[in-house]
Amino acid sequence: MAALLLGLLLFAMQSPPVPSRPMTDGGPPSPPTSLPADNGTATYPNGTLQQLPQIIIIGVRKGGTRALIEMLSLHSAVAAAQNEVHFFDWESHFQKGLSWYLTQMPYTYPNQLTVEKTPAYFTSSKVPKRIHQMNPDIKLLLILRDPTERVLSDYTQVFYNRLQKHKRYQPIESILIKDGEINLGYKALNRSLYYVHMQNWLQYFLLESIHVVDGDELIRDPFPEMKKVERFLKLEPQINASNFYFNKTKGFYCLRDHGRERCLHDSKGRAHPHVAPAILQKLYQFFHEPNKKFFELVGRTFNWK
Repeated sequence: MAALLLGLLLFAMQSPPVPSRPMTDGGPPSPPTSLPADNGTATYPNGTLQQLPQIIIIGVRKGGTRALIEMLSLHSAVAAAQNEVHFFDWESHFQKGLSWYLTQMPYTYPNQLTVEKTPAYFTSSKVPKRIHQMNPDIKLLLILRDPTERVLSDYTQVFYNRLQKHKRYQPIESILIKDGEINLGYKALNRSLYYVHMQNWLQYFLLESIHVVDGDELIRDPFPEMKKVERFLKLEPQINASNFYFNKTKGFYCLRDHGRERCLHDSKGRAHPHVAPAILQKLYQFFHEPNKKFFELVGRTFNWK
């Protein structure tokens, strides 16, 4: 009996990992034949591997990062990490090293690209240097929305989180305004000062390495924005208009992939709280100059209020 129990225990410990996509040979990968090599990969006998990401979605929080990674995953040459890894911005994770980071990546085939998304990367001052040290040639995706809309989405997420936990919350007006003026101490406002954070990234990466996705357009009409992403990543054109359909009940686009339909979680696309027009006008005025500076930095404009 003891031998049988020992055998079962050893079997459980050696259970192979599950690949990120269905395997063509019908079986899961065997244990790796090599673990983190100098080129940032761990290989498996059946041809699958884990590799450090060649693409990172760096932000911004409440900009549409979940929608972007789900839409990008429609492409067969892309495999996405399932969770936000927070490797470069959380010290507790960063101290574990690249070998740990590699274990958080999906199992792929050699012809696939790996992507991870952590929206907090964009606004963390230490992240650009760390990513550049890992791979100076990495492709970065940054999805942005109208700064005022992004602030309202930021508040809405925190509002519902506190509501679900039966915690007290502050009305949005009391957070946005202090002594009759915009509350500069509100962190959500800082996250929408895109030019401040972009300047930091451009100290380490050329603008050509960072593709800015228009998050407002991705909501309104995702297909044209995803074609731009495909071109930036030099992917074979695969994503097409039939991959998207408008869900009238939810009020936004959902995805269709090989006959399967799926929508983002119900927490996405929540209605924003009502904000007095006078306060909205203060926000628009507050972001006017920072927006102009961002447009100059990236050499393009966006239809922001």
